[in-house]
Amino acid sequence: MTLAGTVGGTGTAVTLVHGFAQNRNCLGPLAEELTRRCRVLRPDAPGHGGSTLHAAADLATGAGLLAATGGAGVYIGYSMGARLCLRTALDHPDAVRALVLIGATPGIEDAEERRERQRADAALAERLERIGLDAFVQEWLALPMFAGLPSWARFDRERRTNTAAGLAASLRHAGTGSMEPLWDRLDGLDIPVLCVTGSADERYATLATQMVGRIGSTARHGIVEGAGHAAHLERPDAVIGIVTAFLDEAATDLPTG
Repeated sequence: MTLAGTVGGTGTAVTLVHGFAQNRNCLGPLAEELTRRCRVLRPDAPGHGGSTLHAAADLATGAGLLAATGGAGVYIGYSMGARLCLRTALDHPDAVRALVLIGATPGIEDAEERRERQRADAALAERLERIGLDAFVQEWLALPMFAGLPSWARFDRERRTNTAAGLAASLRHAGTGSMEPLWDRLDGLDIPVLCVTGSADERYATLATQMVGRIGSTARHGIVEGAGHAAHLERPDAVIGIVTAFLDEAATDLPTG
C-alpha cells in the first residue's frame, strides 16, 4: 500500500513531505521551484489529507509507506515530515539517496522526557477531538513557533481539509513522544544530508548542529537568517537557494524520472 499524493515535473526524483496538520498543498514556493527542476512527489503523510486510511501508522510503518510511495530519490521533509523522512532513510536506505531535513529532531533520548512528551501529545489529541478541527487549527497557528509565518503561508483552508480523527491519530502514533529515538543510528547515514533551520529557531538549530556532528562528513547545516521553525515558508527564497545548491552538488548520484 502507498500514500495519497500528487506528482509533477521531470528530472531528479524528489519526495517532499509536509509538517503536522498540513497536507501536500502546504509546501509553498519550495515545491513550486523544485517542480520546475525535478520530478516531485508530494504525498499526504499518514493521518493527513488523502492518507487517512493510514492514520494509525507509527513512524516506522509510515516510513515503509513513504519508501513504497516515493521510490529511489531525494527525500525532503519539514518538521513531522522531516522525522518521517529521517526514519525512511535509516530503515530503507535503497530508497533515500539524499536527505534534506527542515526543522528536524531525531527524537528524545531521555526516557522520562520522552514519556512526558507522549503524555502531552495524547492530551493534545484529546483536545483536538473535543474542540474540533477548526478551533484546533486556530490554536495551532497561534503558537509562538508560527509567529513568523506570512499570511499566505498559514494555509488555513488547506489545513481544514484534514480530519480531527486523522490528526489525533497522528499525534498518538507518530508524535515526537511516541517516536523511537534515532540518535544512535545517525552515524549509519552515508548519504548527503542537509539540515536546515531558521536562525531564530534556537532549539532546532542546536539539534541540527548535534545531528550533523553525529552523522559526520556527509552532513551539513544550512542556517536561514531571520527565519523561525518553518524556514521554507518564512524565507522561501533563501531555503530554495540552499536546497537547490545542495541538490546540484549531489546530482550525479541521483535517479531521474
